[in-house]
Amino acid sequence: MKISSETEQHIIKELTKEKQLIENSDMPVATYNYSAVRDDLFNTYKIKVSVPTIINRAKDNDFYLPRREKKIHDREVITNFVGELIQHDSSLHQWSPFSPVKWYLITSLDDYSRGLLFADLFARESSWAHIGAVESVVTRYGAPLKYYPDQHSIFRYVRERDKFTPWYTSHKFTDEVDPQFKQVLKDCGTELIYALSPQAKGKIERPYRWLQDRIVRTCAKEHIIQLNDAKKVLRELVWQYNHRWVHSTTKEIPMVRLETAINEGHSLLRPFTIKPPYLSSKDIFCLRSQRVVNAYRKITFKHVELTVPKVLPRNTVELRIVPGVKPGLAEVRMWYHDELVSIQLVKHEDIDLTV
Repeated sequence: MKISSETEQHIIKELTKEKQLIENSDMPVATYNYSAVRDDLFNTYKIKVSVPTIINRAKDNDFYLPRREKKIHDREVITNFVGELIQHDSSLHQWSPFSPVKWYLITSLDDYSRGLLFADLFARESSWAHIGAVESVVTRYGAPLKYYPDQHSIFRYVRERDKFTPWYTSHKFTDEVDPQFKQVLKDCGTELIYALSPQAKGKIERPYRWLQDRIVRTCAKEHIIQLNDAKKVLRELVWQYNHRWVHSTTKEIPMVRLETAINEGHSLLRPFTIKPPYLSSKDIFCLRSQRVVNAYRKITFKHVELTVPKVLPRNTVELRIVPGVKPGLAEVRMWYHDELVSIQLVKHEDIDLTV
């Protein structure tokens, strides 16, 4: 296709930006995204040019990498219903070349519709961040049948691997200890299964690549430095992916496919309900621990001593802890024999809690 010299210059300029990102080892970008170049040319310069034309110019000017051979999946997941399985993942990268730190991208994807039901960036990865992702999905869409993360210790206890962690116990074998994330899913009536390898979670790879490419390129173009600004970029991209992008496999827009399936009764999502004896969603989406009441009717949790009313010494109380109820404060909800006996506020710093 014959194009003007001005258009040619702009193509080379955008491809040069792409090459700089690819050559930066800290960036999660390994290939050229010619569709993104096409979109940037139109959005920035109002230049309409086809992807094949851009690829031809890329090949002529050393901006082309041959396609990598695809890896075979160790485990294929096939679903027939919305909510049958939620693929859950996290990824640590330097999402902006102008940011000195890396951030975690946590996502939850409905396997049937390929809709991104949750996506957010975090300064650090924690059980609480992943629990928040589950709460967002369950309270907005409903409780799914299964969750499908990898085998990170946040999701799964593996005896030999996790022997140096605080929750290690010599007489418990793999999967006999329930991490916080698994306990929350149990309260939601959702089963937890694990990917056997990164390749086994293949259906989330394409949305991840789409997000990775677009996040990095947008953050680079807008000189993003702060996490909150990157979050705004992510929200806009997730909306585009869910509501505008036609998925290459399903040939449908993810949220259109999701809504159609729900309307036609092809959904396993269950409305979220708080089952007795619990009184609030705080009792479900929380961190958990147990303590024995001492002779003074008190317990010690981390560095804090808390009074426990209505419970006799030497009995065990269950703690359900909700970080961030107010800035820097967590709510400790004490349960004994299916009764909420006390609610107390503690500082995050006093219980070694960073959220």
